[in-house]
Amino acid sequence: MAKFVYVIGTADTKLDELLWLKSCLHAAGVDSHIIDVSTGKPSEFCEDSKIDIPPSQIAEYHPEGCEAVFCNERGRAVTAMSVALTRFLRSTSEDISGLIGIGGSGGTALITAAMKSMPIGIPKLMVSTMASGNVSGYVGGVDIAMLYTVTDLNGLNYLSRTILSNAAHMIAGAVNHLVVPVRAQKPVIGLSMFGVTTPCINQLITALHEQYDPLVFHATGNGGTSMERLVENGEIVGVLDITLTEAADLLFGGVLACPETRLDCIAETKVPWIGSAGALDMVNFSAPDSIPERYAQRQFVEHNAQVTLMRTTPGENYQLGVWIGQKLNECNGPVRFLIPEGGFSALDAPGQPFYDPDARRAFADGLEKTVLQTSRRRIIKTPHHINAPEFAALVIEEFNAVMQHQGTSHHSIPGKL
Repeated sequence: MAKFVYVIGTADTKLDELLWLKSCLHAAGVDSHIIDVSTGKPSEFCEDSKIDIPPSQIAEYHPEGCEAVFCNERGRAVTAMSVALTRFLRSTSEDISGLIGIGGSGGTALITAAMKSMPIGIPKLMVSTMASGNVSGYVGGVDIAMLYTVTDLNGLNYLSRTILSNAAHMIAGAVNHLVVPVRAQKPVIGLSMFGVTTPCINQLITALHEQYDPLVFHATGNGGTSMERLVENGEIVGVLDITLTEAADLLFGGVLACPETRLDCIAETKVPWIGSAGALDMVNFSAPDSIPERYAQRQFVEHNAQVTLMRTTPGENYQLGVWIGQKLNECNGPVRFLIPEGGFSALDAPGQPFYDPDARRAFADGLEKTVLQTSRRRIIKTPHHINAPEFAALVIEEFNAVMQHQGTSHHSIPGKL
């Protein structure tokens, strides 16, 4: 059966743009169908015969029917249409070769929420007036590409034709040259990493790559979410969550915060999990002028022109220990948390600006007072730094133990590096 690209937008305001995208895709040899996700009064919908799938057809996929979408309240209607679009796309996912959406703030929120439900690997492009700002809420942990429109989407002009043509050819290129997914030949494991924990992760990969297919996730707010999505899908059989720095940003207002649900899927899936305190010594902000006034007197390191790091205090580390501990108490699968008492990052080492034994002890105190340890849920202390070979060797030893207990490993990886 031939596959096609869905071109998605609100035809009551962006009909010309949708038709232009479809014509560009046709010229590139790509079949496409236009989905209209307008949420106004049905009597105002575009009657153009070139609209392949009208709003009423999409709205029928809402669990509460069309009435939930066409409710004459914009905020509720947009959210409801997004739910309906998600269910529609899931029902036709086997026929989809790619997705391209256009929209302003409302359309972008509506369409990207539905895009997130599609499997990773299906080309997804959102052409949006919102694409020049913080797009983490739209992209999340999914492979959505975003293209800034420069001008508003308000009819065709010389500039919008150029940008929309580029967008159409981007998705056409992805569709026409789609890489056929290859199933992993080895069990897949997930590892979380930051620049300041890279030496540790590199050692683990070197030791484990012959037995496992390691996927490394950058701990930039959505990295952990991306990893956990693959855990939920059953694609990752074990997790080395060495770098939980996203939790520090969550609790203390940094720009690379994970969602409150971080680690919940570890509890739900009972996947073997080894965690550590990687980069909990820092909170991430953007340029110095973005730092909240309440932190003006704190200790900072300018990582680059766009990233400023703030050292976490002993009190904040204690809170982190409690937060992580509460999450681990919900986990009944095999979990181990390794505390590297010698330092949590490359900046938390003797002679480095974030070296603070008191903060590390406060974290350990908060974690140990919170976690209800069992034979399957354990805290393990080591005097070594997180980037030391001895720490990596201990991680591998514990990882071997939990994987063998689960019956997901054929043989052990030597702990000595």
